[in-house]
Amino acid sequence: MSTSDIHTKMLTVDQAKAAIEAGKVLWLAGDENLLKQLPKGRWIGGSIPYFMSSDGGITTRDMIYASELDPGVARRIQVKFYNTDSIKNIAKDSPDDGFTILLIPAFSDLHLSYAQNAPEYEEMFIKPIAGWVTGIHLDDQGSVKPTVFNGGTTETSSDKAVAMHVTLAPNKVANIGIVNIMNQGGGDVIEFPETGFSASSCLVNGIEQNLADYLLGINVDIKLPLVADYSGAMINVSFQEIDEKKKTVSFYAPVFSGVEYKLSAPLDDYVSAFQSSLPVLENGTTFSCNCLLNYLHSELEGKTTPGMTGPMTYGEIAYQLLNQTLVYLSIENT
Repeated sequence: MSTSDIHTKMLTVDQAKAAIEAGKVLWLAGDENLLKQLPKGRWIGGSIPYFMSSDGGITTRDMIYASELDPGVARRIQVKFYNTDSIKNIAKDSPDDGFTILLIPAFSDLHLSYAQNAPEYEEMFIKPIAGWVTGIHLDDQGSVKPTVFNGGTTETSSDKAVAMHVTLAPNKVANIGIVNIMNQGGGDVIEFPETGFSASSCLVNGIEQNLADYLLGINVDIKLPLVADYSGAMINVSFQEIDEKKKTVSFYAPVFSGVEYKLSAPLDDYVSAFQSSLPVLENGTTFSCNCLLNYLHSELEGKTTPGMTGPMTYGEIAYQLLNQTLVYLSIENT
């Protein structure tokens, strides 16, 4: 493979090195030990071993997924780290005539902070911000931390986010889209008194109940998320664990007080439903990611999702944090 033919592809370490040394602007995903071997350049990266490739879902610690920003599209790029204090400035820092790709390490304090507070950040939802939550192989839980990389310095972090701010060339505009095939089912309305990544108390059709008892009582399938309807946009909150002893329920994204949730309607065939929901984009996508839970629950290994390849992540970012959702960014002519 020549370095002039990357765009969105799985690369060996040597191919990634060659692309970086050729000056390409890249967003990379792969095992931390692979990303540590890469030289300085115009790239950011995050740890994950799960991908949707053009050949189908794949788990690998030997390849790196690369998304390339087409030459001539950007006038300027800026890469910087954000901590829990500075992340509130992410939208303000994003260029008025461009977009931002944001990578956040899973399980970090910043992950929690962004998930809970991003909708309230100044200028959020005005400028396109897309990205993903980095992760690890599930076999490494408890022994390895998810990481992000600043390719300009090759510095890595497990507690800070890294962002690439891209100022676009004239007559170019970035658009963010999501594909969420989950829909609210016809069951009970669930509300929460507090915003957070876990809950014990909730209101079910207006009546206070313990959430764990309620879910166990209806024999819930935790592969299906809670779904909120934000003016027609379906936003998922995925279940992490029901702790029967502590009578608590933990989530992969926060539930918000004042929002009505319902359990998702079940899916008969994820791949067919997903493929039928994909948009037709004239210029394709510049960046996309999908959720690791979709990969696992729908057994996507070896199956293809044409036109939408990328890392399978611990969370997706389309302005705010999402779950079980495909996020894509496209660059089009104005």
